[in-house]
Amino acid sequence: MTDASPTEKGTKNASAKPPPLKVLRIFRKEDAQDFGEAGHMSYDDDAPVILNGLTKMDEAGMADGYKGTCLFSGFGFSLHHFWFKPGYPLPLHSHDSDCLYYIVAGDIRMGTEHMGSGDGFFLPADTPYTYYIGEKGVEILEFRTAEDFNIEFKGTTETYWEQMLEKLRNERPKWREALPPSRNYRNA
Repeated sequence: MTDASPTEKGTKNASAKPPPLKVLRIFRKEDAQDFGEAGHMSYDDDAPVILNGLTKMDEAGMADGYKGTCLFSGFGFSLHHFWFKPGYPLPLHSHDSDCLYYIVAGDIRMGTEHMGSGDGFFLPADTPYTYYIGEKGVEILEFRTAEDFNIEFKGTTETYWEQMLEKLRNERPKWREALPPSRNYRNA
């Protein structure tokens, strides 16, 4: 007597997507996608004050202050590299996935903690956070427990967004000549 297949037992849906094969998968820096083009992050903001604040920051050149790449995405994980230029004003926000952060070069201040190359932190999903980028900028790796995730900004007042915009305007002139901190340290 043979056992019935999962389909015959009615436990398998014929239209269900099979699980991904978990096999060795190598990724290379030269194959990395631009973070925005990779399309793994969705924006979950619809409050007018947040949308207005983000629009003003975008118009003032916020995108000039960072570069992100998707190094890997698969099997329910993702790895991203970000370079934030000196003084980049990172708004208070959260994501709907757990994330482990590792500082490659440069430094940040998070609350009262100063962290530099080789340091890192773990944030559970939905934990609001920000950090302040140091004078050389920061390169940081983000190891996520999801391929696709959201970002939800937490600044709920016009005053908050005006302060972020002022910081952006003050810091942006430094970005033109900025190099990634890993290059600064190698050339020092």
